[in-house]
Amino acid sequence: MSDAARDHRQHESPPQHESPAQQVPPGLPAEFGVYFALLEVSALLQYGVERQLKVDGGLSFTQFQILATLGEPAETPRTMTDLADRLVHSRSGLTYQVGRLEHAGLLAREPSVDDERSVEVSLTRAGTELLSRVIPGHVEIVRELLVDSLDAHDRDELMRILGRVGRHMRSRPPRSAAR
Repeated sequence: MSDAARDHRQHESPPQHESPAQQVPPGLPAEFGVYFALLEVSALLQYGVERQLKVDGGLSFTQFQILATLGEPAETPRTMTDLADRLVHSRSGLTYQVGRLEHAGLLAREPSVDDERSVEVSLTRAGTELLSRVIPGHVEIVRELLVDSLDAHDRDELMRILGRVGRHMRSRPPRSAAR
């Protein structure tokens, strides 16, 4: 068990109050309960994951997302625009985080050979090694906080629903188009 997962298990207890999903403010439609429930679950999951990533690798969640995306097999080199669209980040926010990771020696940026306006991003050996160190604890905390609370049917159903919602949201212009 990673230090972050062990620390989370020892020091965190579930809130003993109503879920925000049960507290839809007056004036909002009752179906907004799903919105508040999603926000609550997302915040709790991100909090646990952030703690694990910080303890095990000194990374923020966004930095982990960048490294993990670059660690996935790809047919073509990843560009900054690809990362911004994939990770749903603004170009400026992504540029800042990539700069920090590059300064730490975890990734490298180079001008694209195919498009002089594009910048390609890749993991360094140190980035690959750090990713390998934090992945086991990451898997453990995600299982503990999310996956283990669902049976196979619930996981499939949640994936189906979230997939549909994600496709709907991604049908809008990409965030990288926003300056």
